[in-house]
This record gives sequence, C-alpha cells and structure tokens, in this order.
Amino acid sequence: MSGETREAVLAPAALDRLARVADLVPGLLVTDFGADDPAQRDGLQDAEVLFTGWGCPPLDPAALSTMPRLRAVIHAAGSVKHHITQDVWDRGIAVSTAATANAVPVAEYTVAAILFANKNILESARVYRRARSRVNLLERFPRIGNYRRTVGIVGASRIGRRVVELLRPYDLRVLVHDPYLAEADARVLGVERTGLDDLVAQSDVVSIHAPELPSTRHLFDARTLARMRDGATLVNTARGSLVDTDALVKELVPGRLNAVLDHTEPEVLPADSPLYDLPNVLLTPHIAGSQGGELHRLADSAVDELERYAHGLPFAHAVDPHTLHQQA
Repeated sequence: MSGETREAVLAPAALDRLARVADLVPGLLVTDFGADDPAQRDGLQDAEVLFTGWGCPPLDPAALSTMPRLRAVIHAAGSVKHHITQDVWDRGIAVSTAATANAVPVAEYTVAAILFANKNILESARVYRRARSRVNLLERFPRIGNYRRTVGIVGASRIGRRVVELLRPYDLRVLVHDPYLAEADARVLGVERTGLDDLVAQSDVVSIHAPELPSTRHLFDARTLARMRDGATLVNTARGSLVDTDALVKELVPGRLNAVLDHTEPEVLPADSPLYDLPNVLLTPHIAGSQGGELHRLADSAVDELERYAHGLPFAHAVDPHTLHQQA
C-alpha cells in the first residue's frame, strides 16, 4: 500500500492485532515490487500473506515471482481490480476484500441524502435564509416528506443492498434495477424489481450503486435523465462515468432536477463548472466512502480475515473471480 494509506488505515491498535496473529515486519512497507531493496526482497521471499491497501501496485508475473510462498491477499479497502491480475487467480491465491466494511459509510451517506432530498432540505434552507422570517411550509413545500415516497436503487451491489436494509424502517416504496437481480432475491430484499426506464420515471429519488463497467458508462444519459420526474433527485455515490455530466448539467441548470453528487466525471470538476454553485446541487469531494475514523473499520475487517486464515477458516469476504467482472 502507499505510505499515506498505511498512516491513515493502520492505527497502532490494528498493528498490534496484526503482530499478535502474524509474523510481521512492522517497518516493511512495499510500494514497488521491483524496488532494489534487500530487506524487501527477503520479506517478499518469505511472505505467505500480503496485507494490501490503496496504492498497491499490480500483482503481475514479475511481482509474483518475488513471492514464491504467497497464498493469500487481504485487501484493507474496496475494489481489488487495480492490483489483482489474472496471474493471481491462475496461481490459486485466495483474495479477500474489505469492500463490505467500506460499503457501510457510503450507504449511510446515501440514506441521509435520500431522506434530506425528500424533505427538500437544500431548497427550504435557501428559502429560510433569504426570508429570515417564518416560512409558510404548506404553501411553499406541499409535497415534502418521506411518507410513501418512491426511491429507486440502481444496482443491487453491496452498497445498494445495504442502502435497502437501512431504508427498511421508513415508509418508503423501494424499486431496484439490476440485470443480475433475480425476482426471488428481490422478494427477499423486500423491493420491487423493475427496468431502468420505469424506475427513473416513478422515483422521487434515484440512487446509483452500479459498478463501473463498459456497459454502464453513461447509463444515465440525456434520454434516461429526461425520463426522471420533475423535481426528482439524482444521488451518485458510485462512479462519475455512470452519468453523462453534460446531459445532467442541462437538466440541473434550469432546476428541473436536483442532485447529490459525491462522484463526477471528471473526478474533480473544472473550476468553472456550474455544479459548484447551483442551488439545487449538493456537491461533495468523494467523502461518502470510508474517511477519518471510518478507516479503522477497514483495518478491523482485514485483520479479522487474517485471523480466520490463521485458524484455517475460509475468508468471510472472499473475492470470487467468476463474478468479479460484475463488481466495482
């Protein structure tokens, strides 16, 4: 992992747990598998498990050749697509991810965004700030509230499913679109399975949780966005590439739609983008995922997996190479 990741994720308590369950060289941090470092060479030569995080270089044939005893990779972060190559699977190396732990704060952020969107928080706060006096809520916001509103979840991913779970206490109708979601699974989740066009046309809030794939690029294009209800809110905590930014701007500038955007394309918008200043847009800097103290949950999850491995148990959060192409 990168040095920055180590400092942020591996607090002293996590390092203590690691040292109790594994033969650990605390000072060894690998950021380049090809580095000319005798201590690194010796450490990798004996390594049975790699404990990885953001910034891990790819585990290609050259990297794997330095680790003849490697049997498992435990990733203290979400997606493993950046460093797990086909060569890892070909060698039969087991892989675990803390993606489930990382899904928790994203789902929490999303639920907060959904509930606030249905209460028209951005607009009502703006009206109150301008009026600086009592606001006639029934007159200005006759439809606000979460009771029996319709929420559309695009993608029954880890995060999408966690959002559905967290929404259960509320009196909401929840629709889900996911080409891989079976009707029986939808019933277990307690949601209505539907097509994307029907979902966006019926939902007061649409939240995106689909993976970034060639097939999902600009899933929300001009046609799909045009089908959304007037006054509906689009929440994107997935990847910016799933939304056509230019098409979204055209819907947001006149105020027909609202948006809560934690991911955009490009990831950092140009300084002159109208999305920074539109009153109907809440734009956040990729903050929905694990941040600050939430990073310790990733470390705890990864160390839990290492303990399972040490006791000869299967990973609780193993990555399946056969379904990885469907995931973020």
